[in-house]
Amino acid sequence: KSQTEYFRQLDKALKLIPGKLKVAAHAVYLDCEEEKADRNQIEPKHFVRWTEFAKERQMGLDFNPTYFSHKNSEDGFTLSSGDPSIREFWIEHGKRCRRIGEYFGKETGTLCITNHWIPDGYKDITVDKLSPRQRLRESLDAIFKEKLDDAYCKDSLESKLFGLGSESYVTGSHEFYTNYCTETKNAMLCMDAGHFHPTESVAAKISSYIVFGQELMLHVSRPVRWDSDHVVIVDEETMAIMEEIVRCDALERVHIGLDFFDASIRRDKATAIGGRAAKTALLKALLQPADLLRQAEYTGDYTKRLALLEEIKLLPYGFVWEMFCEQNNCPLSIC
Repeated sequence: KSQTEYFRQLDKALKLIPGKLKVAAHAVYLDCEEEKADRNQIEPKHFVRWTEFAKERQMGLDFNPTYFSHKNSEDGFTLSSGDPSIREFWIEHGKRCRRIGEYFGKETGTLCITNHWIPDGYKDITVDKLSPRQRLRESLDAIFKEKLDDAYCKDSLESKLFGLGSESYVTGSHEFYTNYCTETKNAMLCMDAGHFHPTESVAAKISSYIVFGQELMLHVSRPVRWDSDHVVIVDEETMAIMEEIVRCDALERVHIGLDFFDASIRRDKATAIGGRAAKTALLKALLQPADLLRQAEYTGDYTKRLALLEEIKLLPYGFVWEMFCEQNNCPLSIC
């Protein structure tokens, strides 16, 4: 009953977001009405309802293993646990999730990105920072050993600065995953806008990966107080992220996902507000006169560059957005 209600609300939200769509599912969102399945037992058959929902709406699916909220993650460690049996449990979960991602991709005909995030870390002063990372590397190697059809599925690894219960040490740090992805080519890096120090900018990091030909997965969020996942709006960081993707000509190499929630407002409207905001920011970035801006920069006319950056803030983006909504039979307002 709860899953039926979720799909109903999701459908309402998607009808308010114009253009092509994609939805990310978590491993805990399985359909287990007929039989129970633990995390290391899930199979594509537990997610048939998701593929049916997506195919009916001609959209794609992404997938997320759920390495948390389980008895085997209660000590704060999963893939980097010192207990071999715990590691094996989560390794099997990761393997099965990758196969489900491939299933999603083949069923929908759209690339599915399976994004891996783990909560592993220590709350207080950590002495041995190396061993958990060695174990994590070995676990990831085991998960990615099976070669799947990359025309339909790819993997990403999501880093974090710290989290509740792991304020002093996080095994899967930005530096760890950057090196792992670069060396092994097993997965692409995923950067979440709320997973860094408040003064860091995800937008500022993008070009450093694009210059080396790497693919990226992004989780666009709104970290009002660090990783608070407020509903995405057209704020400065969201605009900066979209502008950087466009200015780097990286639309084919950067995958944009959203990561937010707010239980204080209606779930369907929250989803629609965030989805529309992300597309609005991307639209504004695409409409900016990038060539004029580059020309001013290349010729050293920084006065003109600054003037143009200010003037484009007043461009009539809203008219183009309204036309985009009308072309996609989408309401101009969600209210």
